[in-house]
Amino acid sequence: MRATILYGAGDVRVETVPDAAIVKPTDAVIRILRACICGSDLWPYKEMPAGGAVRPMGHEAIGVVEDVGREVRKVKRGDVVIMPFAYSDGSCDFCHEGLPTSCVHGGFFGVGGEAGGAQAEALRVPLADGTLYVLPVGEDDARMAALLTLSDVMGTGHHAARGARVARGMKAAVVGDGAVGLCGVIAARRLGAEQIIVLGRHADRIALAKAFGATDIVSERGAAAIERVRELTGGFGVHAVLECVGSDQAMRTAMGVVRPGGAVGRVGVPHYEAIPEALPAFYRNVTVSGGPAPVRAYVDELLPDVLAGRIEPGRVFDRVIGLEQVPDGYRAMDARRSIKVMIAS
Repeated sequence: MRATILYGAGDVRVETVPDAAIVKPTDAVIRILRACICGSDLWPYKEMPAGGAVRPMGHEAIGVVEDVGREVRKVKRGDVVIMPFAYSDGSCDFCHEGLPTSCVHGGFFGVGGEAGGAQAEALRVPLADGTLYVLPVGEDDARMAALLTLSDVMGTGHHAARGARVARGMKAAVVGDGAVGLCGVIAARRLGAEQIIVLGRHADRIALAKAFGATDIVSERGAAAIERVRELTGGFGVHAVLECVGSDQAMRTAMGVVRPGGAVGRVGVPHYEAIPEALPAFYRNVTVSGGPAPVRAYVDELLPDVLAGRIEPGRVFDRVIGLEQVPDGYRAMDARRSIKVMIAS
């Protein structure tokens, strides 16, 4: 079968690899219908040293179950399923507490190790019963793009909003205008935020943010961005900040625009060792929360709104390619020519 492999910074290839197959009795094999390239995939694409271990790529997918191990009970051949970016058994303490990303037997797709990558024709899914979410749709459903976002970016945007404690009537800021940030706008509006300020500067993304419910746009950066957000909020800052980038500067901005007693939900994979501005935040009683989104636990809540068309997160996909064009998709996203690339079988 064909699959995407990263060899080093800028060197991603689609190659023939051994076919996905059942290894453990709790496994399933899915045929990939839709996958995508994530903003977090760009970090290793830019930084991974060449010459070491290669990395299978992709952690978001919708697929059709092709085979199941003898101990799989909840999914069956022919089911259309969401494959979240983390696999989990669904039965440990953390899974029961709604945190499958901390499953004691789990792990992550697309990082090497036990699980492969979803930018491929097929994939072995460990712990299939706890990982896969069976959808009430056929494989030709017109809402496939929106459903695909539930494997990561919509659930991650929702996690940022939950971590930021967004509630009705609040003022919120979204740091980052990528796919997660745009889904964060959807999430903040869905949870009732009255004012939603997006910090970004790319025209196509800003247009989509406004369509999703953003009320204000701040294109400045650094201290100027913080000052502008405060101007827009009566000098106090926002109740809730969704930090959707992961850089030191993005987190500094988030800590600068949150008001006393407010909260920051961070879902950008952090590329800093310590949270910036921690001491001032302490004295302002700022809560910092977030981490890898437990998207599997959010599907029950978000799926009805997707199926009913009340939210349309699939609009973040602005380019559709075939598997063999994946290297072009990486280049497009790295150059900011595309918000998010979908891979269709």
